[in-house]
Amino acid sequence: MTLLGAVLSLVNAAPAHAQEETPASAFTLSGGATLVSDYRFRGISQTDKRFALQGTITVAHSSGLYASLWGSSIDDYVAAGADQELDLIAGYKKTLGSTTFDIGVLYYYYPGSHGADTDFVEPYVAVTQAFGAITAKASAAYAPKQRALTIGNGREDNLYLAGDVGAAIPQTPISVSAHFGHSFGPSYLTIGDGYTDWSIGASATLKGITFGVSYVDTNKNAFSPSGRNISKAGIVGSVGVSF
Repeated sequence: MTLLGAVLSLVNAAPAHAQEETPASAFTLSGGATLVSDYRFRGISQTDKRFALQGTITVAHSSGLYASLWGSSIDDYVAAGADQELDLIAGYKKTLGSTTFDIGVLYYYYPGSHGADTDFVEPYVAVTQAFGAITAKASAAYAPKQRALTIGNGREDNLYLAGDVGAAIPQTPISVSAHFGHSFGPSYLTIGDGYTDWSIGASATLKGITFGVSYVDTNKNAFSPSGRNISKAGIVGSVGVSF
């Protein structure tokens, strides 16, 4: 048994002589791990169109407050030699009827970036509306002026607007999704001028394992040091587990 498993067992175990049920905790813990054939960030490959291993863990409170840690392997051209990205996230989520509001801030941390200004902060807001088995989401992420976003003109900012639609196919383990987003530049995140990205995909969960496939594309041309067009259309596959 892992250390985390032992701790959770001790916390959740009730004495044999207890006659009352232990009150439910106000906190919930969730997470998962995923292997993807290409890590695409807003349509641009962060792994030179190669595989990436990703993981996440979230602690949420019944009040709606939450904190998450998300990580992925990346190629060293993304952040001055760093080979991983860590996203530190804190936010608040509230559901009213069929509408969910989510607001928070995300800190992008690139350990091993050789002292360069690569880390940056990006507040975000999203509204999700459910229509039966269909969900629609509108989101905005704004990174204020920071050195990490410069393309040689001093501090620069970045705005990303996106819309997503997803649906679960009734009586099947399959879900489908579509995404459309636009990055307003210029900044380091847009690799120059702004651009648009889009994708369509499907996923299926079987015996606790989720398999996914998506088509991702942009209207931009961006090349890695190896000469690959990292913004070109591609098929991205994934397999993951969650708890």
